[in-house]
Amino acid sequence: MIAKNEEYVVEIIDNGFQGEGIAKIDGMAVFIPKCLKGEKVRIKILKVTTSLAYGKVLEILEKSEYRNESDCNTFTRCGGCNLRHINYDYTLEIKKNSVESTLKKALGREIKIADILKMDEPYNYRNKLQYPVGIGIDKKPAMGVYAERTHSIISTKECLIQDSLSQKIANDIFDFIEKNNIKVYDEKTLKGSIRHIVIRIGKKTNQVMLTLVTNTEKIEKEKELVEYITSKYEEVKTIVKNINSKNTNVILGKENKIIFGEGFIFDYLGDFKFKISPMSFYQVNRTQTEKLYSKVVEYAELTGNETVFDLYCGIGTIGIFASPKVKRLYGIETIPQAIEDAKENAKLNNIENAEFFVGDVEKTLPEFIKERNIKPDVVFVDPPRKGCDKTALETLMQIKPKRIVYVSCNPATLARDLKILEDVYELKEVSICDMFPFTHHVETVTELILKNQ
Repeated sequence: MIAKNEEYVVEIIDNGFQGEGIAKIDGMAVFIPKCLKGEKVRIKILKVTTSLAYGKVLEILEKSEYRNESDCNTFTRCGGCNLRHINYDYTLEIKKNSVESTLKKALGREIKIADILKMDEPYNYRNKLQYPVGIGIDKKPAMGVYAERTHSIISTKECLIQDSLSQKIANDIFDFIEKNNIKVYDEKTLKGSIRHIVIRIGKKTNQVMLTLVTNTEKIEKEKELVEYITSKYEEVKTIVKNINSKNTNVILGKENKIIFGEGFIFDYLGDFKFKISPMSFYQVNRTQTEKLYSKVVEYAELTGNETVFDLYCGIGTIGIFASPKVKRLYGIETIPQAIEDAKENAKLNNIENAEFFVGDVEKTLPEFIKERNIKPDVVFVDPPRKGCDKTALETLMQIKPKRIVYVSCNPATLARDLKILEDVYELKEVSICDMFPFTHHVETVTELILKNQ
């Protein structure tokens, strides 16, 4: 009988959907982080349930040929890049197998991944850095990333997935904070000023927006900090103070005060220019986003005569990217600010064949179709992790667009939704886009074609 705190020597027989190793002891599955299929390891059992167990590695006795020595000094503690110990190409295999396994379980048949859009240089890809600032375990100010499943800050001077310029700016801001004894936020007392440093960079434009999230209206030596950073980095085009005095895990508050520049920056996806403000949603990996959107357009097989619906459209990036190849595009999104951004981005790019509307997709879609008497030829869906609303899927199956292109960040909810759609649609092809290298997160794009056309 497997027991908590006992030690075992096991062989890893597979990797799970988060890259964790899977072993079996007395027929029970044991999940062990940072292990690879084919390895022999000595483990300690941390938790046992009625059907499975969890363990941690004490010693690797036989290594996989795909194991890499970690090149990051916070890897074992932060939990961000949980596949950093694995050869990059093999991480893609793990993701591919995970998606195929999830789809097979839901649909009852083999589904092969047609294409893997890998990143040529899978480093320093994030265009958004957000570091908590607070009191470290040594009771001194700290800036960096949270240790896995905790709110303990690991001091971080270098992160290999963050943009290197963003990291330098963050380091200099924190140095200024330390040297000038500016009070940082203390989660225990709820006192202190600076809570987070958020830096966004336009990878194409090299424009930087700095957002200082504060617990207080005023920042000590605010003018001096602004002058120090803007004189050292000409790339910093704007600095915003975001006030968040609530005791919450949500990083940004609702109030923004511009303390330098205009409060926004620009970046490009393909040939299209996008305005980015502190509250804007914008994909964190520009290089891979362009590949993903190109695959969406490829799957849509647009001729220029199609009416296209872009559901869960966000700030309109997919629709705007596809707009030159469509006759008319309509985007729907529940967040009002996102729709305002979408309209502004369409105007910014002189796009006159796109309209964007605020509303819950499940409610707005049927109303929109009835009121406007418009039937789409192609539908893009890019829902949040919870997937598409069932009412929205049922509406799509009733109006029967010729093609649906489904972008997903969660294979489990994608599989669930495909199971519903397959009564009316044929799953033609699935591709993977590696938006977040060295993490377990995976983005998929699926081509669905109406049956019996």
